[in-house]
Amino acid sequence: METTTAVKRLSALAQEARLDVFRLLVKAGPEGRAAGEIARALDVAPNTLSAQLLVLSNAGLIGARRDGRSIIYSVRFDAMRELLGFLTQDCCGGRPEICAPLAAAKSCNRGVPDEAPARARGRR
Repeated sequence: METTTAVKRLSALAQEARLDVFRLLVKAGPEGRAAGEIARALDVAPNTLSAQLLVLSNAGLIGARRDGRSIIYSVRFDAMRELLGFLTQDCCGGRPEICAPLAAAKSCNRGVPDEAPARARGRR
C-alpha cells in the first residue's frame, strides 16, 4: 500500500461520525446494512450520513451494492486488512511478539469475501 492511500484511509476514519459508521459496518460483516438502517442505528440525518458514506467510499474502505430499492453498504475487508498491514509493517523493531494480537486480528477475516460479486456490486 502506498503512503498516500494509507493517509486517505486514515483521514476518512479520523472523524467521529465516520468512525461510528465504519465500526457499525464492521459489526454487520459482509452482509452490510442498508443506508436507512445505518441512519436509524446511529441517529444521523440521511443527508449527513450520505456525506459520511461518500468519504468512506472514496477512501476505498466501504463498498455499496443495490438490493431492490435499497443501497447496502459494507466494509471492504481487503482494504481494512491492507491498512492494518501497512500500520503494523516492521512492527516493534523486529520483535513481532509485541504485535501478535494485531497480527491475529488482521487475519481474523480471511474467510470473508473481499467484494460482492460483480453483478451485485455498486459504485465505490
